[in-house]
Amino acid sequence: MDLRKLKTLIDLVETSGIAELEIQEGEERVRITRAVAAPAPAPMMWHPGIAAPAAVSAPASAAAAPVGAVPNAEAPASHAPEGHLVKSPMVGTFYRAGSPGAKPFVEVGDSVKEGVALCIIEAMKLMNEIESDRAGVVKAILVENGQPVEFGQPLFVIA
Repeated sequence: MDLRKLKTLIDLVETSGIAELEIQEGEERVRITRAVAAPAPAPMMWHPGIAAPAAVSAPASAAAAPVGAVPNAEAPASHAPEGHLVKSPMVGTFYRAGSPGAKPFVEVGDSVKEGVALCIIEAMKLMNEIESDRAGVVKAILVENGQPVEFGQPLFVIA
């Protein structure tokens, strides 16, 4: 196949909007693919009246609340445990224990002292121990084991 024919085929793919073209002439075969931009991931939204943000991994269904709507907007904020929030200092994956199958660092109702390990956040293959920044009793664990967390996301409530 000559270069003019290839150039014409490339231009055809670019202008037509098709993603892929494959042509075979005798023993020669040409396959032209056009890179299609992947859809942007859905943003994560968090509202202080809600215990923890939820990661959106699939497109929202038609029954989902409209963008900008605040879930539970009329619900009183008293349903969340009161106390000091221990927030994630980084983006990563939340783990309650030092290794799979190991006992979690803390449970709801445990008394903790300042500096005691509460969890691990894995970021870029590094395990980072997150310590309590105050003494008290663990009132709530706001993230499930193995879930991704964002910077500043509440992890624990300590009272």
